[in-house]
Amino acid sequence: MTKANWQDIVISPETSLGEAIAKIDASALQVALISNPDRTLAGILTDGDIRRAILAGKNLQVSVATVMNSQPTAVPASMPRKNVLALMRRKVIHHLPIVNENNRVVGLATLDDLIGAVERPNWVVLMAGGLGTRLQPLTKECPKPLLKVGGKPILEIIIESFAEQGFKQIFLSVNYKAEMIQDYFGEGEKWGVHLNYIHEKERLGTAGALSLLPERPTTPMIVMNGDILTRTSFDSLLNFHEAQDAVATMAVREYDFQVPYGVVRVDGTTIKAIEEKPLHRFFVNAGIYTLNPEVLEYIPKNTFFDMPTLFEHLIFANKPTSAYPLREYWLDIGRMSDLEKANQQTGTIIE
Repeated sequence: MTKANWQDIVISPETSLGEAIAKIDASALQVALISNPDRTLAGILTDGDIRRAILAGKNLQVSVATVMNSQPTAVPASMPRKNVLALMRRKVIHHLPIVNENNRVVGLATLDDLIGAVERPNWVVLMAGGLGTRLQPLTKECPKPLLKVGGKPILEIIIESFAEQGFKQIFLSVNYKAEMIQDYFGEGEKWGVHLNYIHEKERLGTAGALSLLPERPTTPMIVMNGDILTRTSFDSLLNFHEAQDAVATMAVREYDFQVPYGVVRVDGTTIKAIEEKPLHRFFVNAGIYTLNPEVLEYIPKNTFFDMPTLFEHLIFANKPTSAYPLREYWLDIGRMSDLEKANQQTGTIIE
């Protein structure tokens, strides 16, 4: 019931957040176990803990002791497998440290180990109907989703990523040169997924197209622009969304902007301070979303309606929304330079 390499993600409370992230990413376990010098359990650091720390403005030099969960649920090594699984389902958690009678870490139980990799019931909606104007002349004869990166269409790379992570029910919202996209992908058998097509007769925006879904889903769905390449874990995105108890979650990226001049702070005519070339950090929309089924009620029929507007409506209605900071590879292929960059980074994108 333990991963063979769980020892690789055992770290001390003094370990920096940056070092912890590197270990977690290398192990693919999405968690780190924090132990004291005597190997007793001090805490646990999950992918969600890391993303919440990033949102809070923590830098990567802080110790994991400042951001870890210092009171995690743990199970004794003697607990039967079925009881461990029942506990994980009841508490909706994906990792459980295993300890001995002295509270020393002796293993890690993961949901994947206990039940195996499972197919996710969540729908995926990919927006693939854009004109790709900024990529002309390439898009005059070929829709942007079929432009190739490393010999594969952009949309094929995206679909393969979702398929590998257990997402099989995928909707493609199409408009411009829709027949070319449908001819290439068919019903998705080649990729082990079931593809459904949403035909926009007129452009409805990144949220408006959802009003054309044939029925209401029963679980949160992932919506993503069809020109984004990323190595993020969509399973982690859903777990984060559910842990935040949000109705809608927006993936965001950190964007830095440095003012090229000295900024003068004034009070009336009095100079209070001069800050030389200050660096400002913002979170910007990454074009990936998780939406609960009830959110569809806020989307008008047959009307152009984009995602930022949908989030504004939800915020105005006091519905809980959350931001999910991306720290993995991400590239929006909007311009010719982005397409060139993607082809230069093929090894990162296609593993």
